[in-house]
Parts: sequence; C-alpha cells; structure tokens
Amino acid sequence: MKSAKIFTILPMETNNSKADQQISLDRYLQSMKEIGYISLAEATNEDYERIGFKSGLEVHQQLLTKRKLFCRCPAGIFHKHNDYTAEVVRHMRPTLSEMGVYDGTALMEFRTRKEIVYRLNNKTACTYETDDTPPFKIDMEALEIALEISLLCKLNIVGEVHITRKQYLDGSIPTGFQRTAIIGIEGEIQLRNKKVGILQLSIEEDSCREVSDIGHVRIYKTDRLGMPLIETVTHPQLFTPWELAEAGNHIRFMNRSTGLVRTGIGAARQDVNVSCRGGARVEIKGVAHIAWIPKLSHIEAFRQYALLHLRDELNSRIPDYKLWKIESKELDPVEFGFNFPTNLPYTVPLSLIGVKLPNFAGALSHFTQPGRCFGNEITERLKVIACLERPNMVHSEEIEKDAICFNFHKLGKILNATPKDAMLVFWGPEADVKTALETIEERCIMAFEGIPLETRKGLPDGTTIFERVLPGADRMYPDTDSAPVAIEQQHIDVVTKRLATDLHLRIAQLQGWNVPESCWTFLLRHNLVVLVEKIASIGYPPKAVAILIAEHFKHLVTKKLATIEEANRIFDMLKLMQKQRLDFGLADDLLTAIFQNPSATFDEALLLCGYNVYRFEELSAMILPLVEEFGQIRRTINSENAVRWVMGKLRKAAKGNLPLSSLLPLVLPVVNHNLKPHQFTL
Repeated sequence: MKSAKIFTILPMETNNSKADQQISLDRYLQSMKEIGYISLAEATNEDYERIGFKSGLEVHQQLLTKRKLFCRCPAGIFHKHNDYTAEVVRHMRPTLSEMGVYDGTALMEFRTRKEIVYRLNNKTACTYETDDTPPFKIDMEALEIALEISLLCKLNIVGEVHITRKQYLDGSIPTGFQRTAIIGIEGEIQLRNKKVGILQLSIEEDSCREVSDIGHVRIYKTDRLGMPLIETVTHPQLFTPWELAEAGNHIRFMNRSTGLVRTGIGAARQDVNVSCRGGARVEIKGVAHIAWIPKLSHIEAFRQYALLHLRDELNSRIPDYKLWKIESKELDPVEFGFNFPTNLPYTVPLSLIGVKLPNFAGALSHFTQPGRCFGNEITERLKVIACLERPNMVHSEEIEKDAICFNFHKLGKILNATPKDAMLVFWGPEADVKTALETIEERCIMAFEGIPLETRKGLPDGTTIFERVLPGADRMYPDTDSAPVAIEQQHIDVVTKRLATDLHLRIAQLQGWNVPESCWTFLLRHNLVVLVEKIASIGYPPKAVAILIAEHFKHLVTKKLATIEEANRIFDMLKLMQKQRLDFGLADDLLTAIFQNPSATFDEALLLCGYNVYRFEELSAMILPLVEEFGQIRRTINSENAVRWVMGKLRKAAKGNLPLSSLLPLVLPVVNHNLKPHQFTL
C-alpha cells in the first residue's frame, strides 16, 4: 500500500536507517491487516455489520431571508476577506453552564490562548454581532420557514420557542455563544428501504467564516455571521455509508423543495456523526459535499475500529495505565545536527524537546487511516491545542520515507529508552512547550481508554484530522435577553395547507414518469420537478421534459450559459413552440440558441438554430433521393446502415416539424425496394 506524505518539508540530512523505516512500515501494514481494513469500493453490508457501523446526521441549511436572525442587517451579502472596514480583537474565556459545569470544548479552546481577529464590513455587520447591542426579536420570516420544514419532517412542533445560548469558544462567533432554539422534535423521513427518525430541528444563527489560523492568531470574516439557518438532526439509525448519503440527499432535497432556502457553496453543510461497535460518537464537522460522506464515514468507522485494536494491545502491556507517564528532555539542536524546518512562521527562538513513551513500541506506527498512523493523532493535536504549526514533530516509527528524520538511536541513550519504548521529538516556542507536553501525554492516555470524544475535519481524500474536543450539554444555558415566542395551532394549520409535496412522493412521481435515475439528483437538488409538472400540464410528455432539463439544461448551466434561476424560461419556450405547433424534437437546439443569444427574440432563435419549415409531404419526398445517393456512394451496402444514414440526413429537416420516428415507417420500404439485393452484405 502506498501511503501519503505525512509532512511537507524541505530535504534534510537523515541519521535513521532504511531498516528502521521498513520495520515501521511493516508494523503499519500488519495492523491494517489485523483489523481487516478494506476500501469503500470493496466493502459490503457484512463488513459494516462486522465493525458495528452506526451513524447519524446534522444538516445545517441557510434560509432564504432578507435579514439576519437577531438583528436587521441584510442576509446573503458576501465580501472578500480583505474587504473590511473594521477589526475587532477578542480573547475567549469559558463560562459555567446553568448546571454549574464547564464544557470540555470550552476548556480546550481556552488552553490554546488564541487571539481572535474579526474583520467586519459595515454593509453586513452591526453592534449586535459584537455583543454591544441586545438581540432584536427573532426574525419571523426565518421562523416561518423553519416551521414549514419542521412539518415536512413530520415533527411535533413546540408550543413555545425558547432561545438558548450554546458556547462557541473557537472564536467562530464573537459573543462566544450562538443563539439557537428547538422548533420541533421526533419526526421521520422516508428513505427507499426504511424510515429514519428525526430527533429535532432547530433554528440558529450562522457563524463566521475562517480566513486563517496560524499559531495563536485566528482570523474570521463576519459576512455570514448571524444569517438564519436550520439544523436537522437524525437519530443514529444509518448503518452503512450509503444510507448516510441517501439521508443527507433526502434532507437537502426536502429543504430545497420549499424554495425558501439558500443554495450554492456553503449554504448547506453536514456534520456526520460516526461510531463503530465499542467506539464513541465522533463528529466530522462541516462536510460541504454529500458525495464526500460515504468515504469519510467509512474511513472514520475503521479508524475507531483500529484505535480499539490499539487500546487492547496497550492494556495487555500496561494493566494500570493511570500510573503511566511520558518522560521528556530539552535537546540541543546543534548536538543532533538538527535544523528546524525553514517553512515555519515563527519569529521567536524554538525549543527542541525529546519525549519517551514507555512501552509504546509499535503504537506510533499503528494504522488509523489510509496513509496515516497513530503518530498523526498526536501531531494534529499539537497543531490545534498547543498551536504548534506543522511540521511540528517527528517520531521513531515514521511510515513515510520522506518524513523528517532524526537520530533516535542517540536520543534513546539520552532518555534511557529500551526496545519496548517509542520516542518523538517536537519543536516550538518555549511558551508552548508545557501545553505540548500535556497534549502528548493526554492523547497517549486516551489510547488506553479507546476513542476520544472529538470533532474532526474531513479532507477531500476521505481522511480526517482532529479539530476540537466534542462539545457536550454543559455548553447550553438560557438566553435571558430573548423572550419565548408562542406558536399557535391555528398558525400550524395555515402552514400545513401550503406544504410542498413529500420528497418520497416526488421520487415515486419520477418513477411513474419513467424518468431515468441519472436525472433525479439534478431535478431534486434544484427543486425542478415542479417545473416538469408545470410543463406536463400543458400537454408535453413529462419524461421527455425531465430529460431535457436534467441533461440539456444542466449542460448549459455547467457551461455557465444559463443559471438555475432561469429554468422557467424553458416553460416559456415550450409554450411558444406549442403555439407555433413546433415539434418537441427542436427543444434542445432551440434552448441552446436562446441561452447563447440572450437578446435574441424567439423567431431569431429559431433561425439561429437552423430551423426551416417543411411539410410532411416535403419531408417524404426527400427520402427516395437520399436512398439513391446512399446507393451511389457505398459499394458494399448494409440495410441497417442505409436506414441509419438516411434518418441522419432527415434529422435536421424534420426537427421542429414532426417527430423523426414518424418518418421511419416511410424510410424502411423505400430502402428495401430501391437497393438491389446484390448490394447488401448479409
């Protein structure tokens, strides 16, 4: 197996032997084999049953409102990261929950000593965002949309909407908390082969967008901050990566069926909760593309399965791990001939620290993800918690031949290491060394216990990296600045009458029309089944219309000749075609002409697509000359080829005048009668 590079570095002198490198790689491959890791393409339902795959979703969807959720700033206006009129700097501190407990995530973020910089633009932000103004009453337009989607999920609607505060000390919200409220609980959605429970749907304000995160400084821009979004949470009832993706698509398409949500990059994001048997809920945060979900969830479930295997191995070596501790020593880089990587952003002197992990031999090279081992679990936490920019460490069991190398034979003598021990070396500013040592020891102790509760960031290759400790209920407390909002049954009844068609009924409708499955995603993603239905109501065949939209119009959108918002022009075009008694076969060419020439009239577009009026008699009269022409230019003739050639020649003339298929019964006898038998190759 070819593994990915662990670090991106400049070349440096190595003192490690190739034999040591090969031993580490062999350990990695052996542990991978022992857990039975297979790729997503090879995995079956039985494989997921074997490891106890279980998952659920949290789907975040921005709502299409004019204003933000708790202020009167406009929603949906975005700007570049360098387009700002002010900066605000903050340092986050944790507060007690209503139960008098600190949230673990908040404490972790506090340890990072981050300086948070917010870039504000007067067009999209106000004093509410910086917590200098109390919140306005919740935006009623957003609340109405959230109520409608809750009813589509068959949720039980709450009698009163109570606003609560949810701590966010990563800096993504300047106040340090997000205002959120539950709208409905305990509903369900219908997938192809099962129903999946919806735990709850909440309405909340969106967070900032990160610009950069280097060292102890994290920069955000605030244009997205405060925009209304809903969070739809499923029960953990999805037992394969494919069910997980299907549920994600279902919720996304259902939200879009209302026509009341935002679309485009970042408008919808999925948090994927994954575990395996004996593991723990790990949240893959902010997955932008549902197509990434199967691979991310597959790899995460096997990562946990691998960590459980490592846990059992470590506990067999060290029964009482609570007494286990690391040993460390500051090193002289000159003595080891070590040069710090030159691509690090530090302006202060760096310390070099050697660490011994007693009885950890083989653990650092233990497989966790394709191309990654347990050593990566440590370096990722050093980046997030101790703020040591990568490359920030090297260990004695590196599996990649191009990784930073170090003379661990010499270090082993200094630390009195035995063959049972593992070692690592890290570097960073002196002020971060204490936090780094604590982080290393914490992550190793967690290895004895199993799966850490954490959120992880998904990468395009399907692997994930540590993001933060998984938040708990201790970060929630009431918002005393916001009064409850009553939801009357009369209001629910009014909204119920205008609900969009259930998604599973839309899918059944597409099946009933015999629309190819390859067309479904585009039609459902952009809520275009309604358009197909509208066009079918004036007499066009729904299957042909669906294919025209999902294939030809999609191609125009991909080529940036059209936008989804212009889809209704298809209805206008077909209505004019119907008025002029033009055959549907002209629709694809005419649609291209219309979008390639936005200022052209309908009649001008007809000319541009090469349309000419031919009566049935005129088209019939073309058949014999074409058959004779074919006979003259081909020495060896096959009747099937002759028919195909003649029909191809008739296609352009027939388009818009009558279906090409109506000429086929006329072409066949002419071909059979006029081409001599000796001309055919049977």
